[in-house]
Amino acid sequence: MIEELALEQAVGQHHALGTTITLQIFGTKKTNIIDKSFDLIDYYEDLLTVNRDKSEVMSINHAAGKTAVQVSSATYDLVKLAVNESRQNYGFNALIGPLVKLWAIGFKNAHVPTKEQITQKKQLINPFNVDLNDTDQTVFLQQPGMEIDLGGIAKGWIADRIRDYWRAFGVHAGIINLGGNILLVGQSPKRANGQWVVGVQDPKAARGKNITSEMVPECSAVTSGTYERYLEVDGHKYHHLIDPRTGYPVETDLAGVTTFTKTSVQAEIECKRLFFAQHPIDKWHDDPSRIGAIFVYNDGHLERDNF
Repeated sequence: MIEELALEQAVGQHHALGTTITLQIFGTKKTNIIDKSFDLIDYYEDLLTVNRDKSEVMSINHAAGKTAVQVSSATYDLVKLAVNESRQNYGFNALIGPLVKLWAIGFKNAHVPTKEQITQKKQLINPFNVDLNDTDQTVFLQQPGMEIDLGGIAKGWIADRIRDYWRAFGVHAGIINLGGNILLVGQSPKRANGQWVVGVQDPKAARGKNITSEMVPECSAVTSGTYERYLEVDGHKYHHLIDPRTGYPVETDLAGVTTFTKTSVQAEIECKRLFFAQHPIDKWHDDPSRIGAIFVYNDGHLERDNF
């Protein structure tokens, strides 16, 4: 996704967050900051994961319908952000876990559930049934069976924390790649204008083949798409992006959307907003932190917003 830079650099890879993470810092060959960054990523994963039985988020889920759970400031802040975004009802919903598990798209037990099953699970995904207590830093899911899953927002938030960490050490330029979630730090050392070149995946080609590219300043780039995980039944494809408003995968001609924003957690959020909108939103780019977006449709045509 990012062009190769033939400059002195420290590079490290690590497996976490269910993906391969690559960190690059330019201007040094020492990897100590990268190694400590991996430790920080592991720390946040231990707090936020729902792929293990024990974490702060799983403590909230295990206590659903029973009691409020006090969590660390990091977990509470991210849960609060996710719940508040979910309440805007544009498509992103951090409570959608029961529906996602019902469809199980991308797993061996993937299937098309019945309308009755979908209706039942939809009763467990209302973000207004979450009590947040800022004073005590507690989270309470009101109904048994409710689950909070930060997977749609956590990578971006963690990437931003790694950038904060790098800045504390005076890092001038680098790339944080959390399995395709890209955060560009500082100015590109290759160009006089400091801009970076970011490629956008071609939905119909092998991973790493770009359909277009864009020159951007320091920012994050995140993509949401329908082309990697799907279920095909009777000639119909059901992709993994479930609309919490219907309980079914979004019906769309959009193959994917890539957003470019000042922070990575914002790129995650705006990616979902634009994917569910399925087209550019009027005045979306009036916010200066939203640098631009590229929409790729199933028929291969592109639409750019603010580029």
